[in-house]
Amino acid sequence: MPLQPGVFTVHPADYARVVEVWEASVRATHDFVAPADIEIFRPLVRQVLPHLTLASVRDDAQIIGGFVAIDVHKVEMLFIHPDYRGQGAGRRLMTHAVEVFGATEVDVNEQNPQAVGFYLHLGFEVFARSERDGLGKPYPILHLRRRVP
Repeated sequence: MPLQPGVFTVHPADYARVVEVWEASVRATHDFVAPADIEIFRPLVRQVLPHLTLASVRDDAQIIGGFVAIDVHKVEMLFIHPDYRGQGAGRRLMTHAVEVFGATEVDVNEQNPQAVGFYLHLGFEVFARSERDGLGKPYPILHLRRRVP
């Protein structure tokens, strides 16, 4: 189903769907993440949502097809459900995060070259690298900052 134009607010009633989108996206694009770690991460994703600024893209039935989560000036999450990939949702959400919320930084799994390329194409540059993710898992993280035009 095609996505509607625009970017939409995410409400607490949407959190279950946001977690579904997160999990479907991770399973489709993060083949390096162990299934047991997805089980660990899922409740953590749900717990952090009320503390972030969220925006979404939706289809004609108002179902969330992707979302971005921002904390101050950092994109903490950007996930697109596999059914909605290839429709420009990621670019639309990142543009919104930058232009509306002033996002200037994002972290990305180094083992996800498609995502790394996406952020580099949007004008972000690597400024640091961590060998492990924020939970100490062996998933190297690239820290990116938006180039100033």
